[in-house]
This record gives sequence, C-alpha cells and structure tokens, in this order.
Amino acid sequence: MLINSAAQAACLGDQSTTKVYTFDVVPQLTAAKIYTTWSPLLQRVGQEAGLCFELRVSPTIPEFEQKLLKGEPEFVFLNPYHAVLAHQKKKYQPLLADSEDLLTGILVVRADSPIKSLDELKGKNVSFPAPNAFAASLLIRAELAKKKIDINPVFVKTHSNVYRSVIGKDALAGGGVNNTLDNEAPEVRQQLRVLFETPAYTPHPVATHPSVPAAVRERFLKAMLKLTQDDDGRKLLDGINLHKPQAVTYAKHYKPLESLQLDKFLVLSGQ
Repeated sequence: MLINSAAQAACLGDQSTTKVYTFDVVPQLTAAKIYTTWSPLLQRVGQEAGLCFELRVSPTIPEFEQKLLKGEPEFVFLNPYHAVLAHQKKKYQPLLADSEDLLTGILVVRADSPIKSLDELKGKNVSFPAPNAFAASLLIRAELAKKKIDINPVFVKTHSNVYRSVIGKDALAGGGVNNTLDNEAPEVRQQLRVLFETPAYTPHPVATHPSVPAAVRERFLKAMLKLTQDDDGRKLLDGINLHKPQAVTYAKHYKPLESLQLDKFLVLSGQ
C-alpha cells in the first residue's frame, strides 16, 4: 500500500518505505507516557530494520481489547492473557518479551493489618486495577476462586490506585504486580505488606498479526535485540520495561496460560 504524505509524516522509522505498520500498545499507562517512551524506540528500530510504524494508543483498555479481537493492529504490545485471546481469535503470534523480569501477581494488605491468611478476605472488599489485568486481577481472582474464597472485587483503574485504596482502608487488600509495587515511592511501599504472590509467568510480549511477513518479524526482532548493545539502546528498552528482549513462541511461553481457565473471569465489552 502506498502511503500519503500525512501518514508519512506520522511514520516512526524508515521514511523511505512504502508500507506503514500499525503498532498498538496496551494503555496501562497514560497516553503521554506511552508516546514518550515508545516513539523514540520505534523510530530507532524502524530505521535499523527498514520499517515504518504508526504508534496508536486507545483511550481505554476495553477499547484496545475490541480493536485487538477484531484483528486491527499489525504489531501489538499486550498482556500475557491478551496474547492468549489474540492467538485464539485471530492467530496473532508472540515475537519477543523480556527475559529478565518474570511477572507475578501480588495481593497486598496494610503493613499494620492483622490479616495473615487469604481465608480472612472472605466477603471483604478487594481492589484490582481492571477486570482483565492479567497478573494483578485475573490470576489472583482465579487463585481465590480455586480456594473457594468469595470476595467483593472493586475495580479502581490503575495499580497506583489499588495500593492507595489499601493504605486508605477503602479495601482490605488489593491486587498488583511485583514490578509496579517496586516502582512505587518508598513511603507507599513501607505501608504495605505482600500477603500472597502467584507463580511467575513470561511478561507482556510484542505480537504480530498473521498478515505480517516472517521476514519483517525477523528484521524487527534483530533490531530490538541490537538495542541491548549500547547505552542509548538500553535506555530505550528500560523506558518500556523490556530490559532484555528474547524471542518467544506461543507454544512455549503463552499456551500454558490456557490451562489456568481464566476466561471465566474475563469481562469483554462489545463481544
């Protein structure tokens, strides 16, 4: 497809190419933060790989999910369970993910809380960022259900809101993930205690639509791996929490999630 001058101007990467690939990023953070961290990375990777990208950020996670399940993005950065859904519905193929930081879901309580076991959460308010957040919500709710612990889930949009709702006593406990708690200020972390941690899983991958040629996937992967070789490249990777990219496959890294039966906890709009 030939591109017009407006699309050309918006293209991150190699301006001389005639094809622009859409690149969607799950909106876990603000759009401003995503554009600030992903734009320079895609610019450099695109130039290196001879590719051009249009970075797109949906206003909300449900809107992102609708686009994904219709097969709109050509490249997409998404959570591990989104990767399962996208593979099942549209045959998206994971390409790379971080090899350094595995993802675990955590349930936190106030540091001064007397609660010692998950059983004590029965019938209580527990806050989560969103229904379909993988480790912070789906994994934890599945574990609680397995243990026959019925709770009252309250969805508060972000991980930061979860931690603050527990500190402020709006909820007895809250679901997050290991690395978002690590990113909080010390005064926030000091007021919280981890009550429970899930098993660890391969984190968010970049996946591609089946229409993306194998040669293009290979060029993108090579350019991403090359970023680890210099300081500027490593800074770009750190900005998107993808410190040490490795090649991944659906069968090895994400198919195991199918057996967790998380689908019963999903909330998909527009389906």
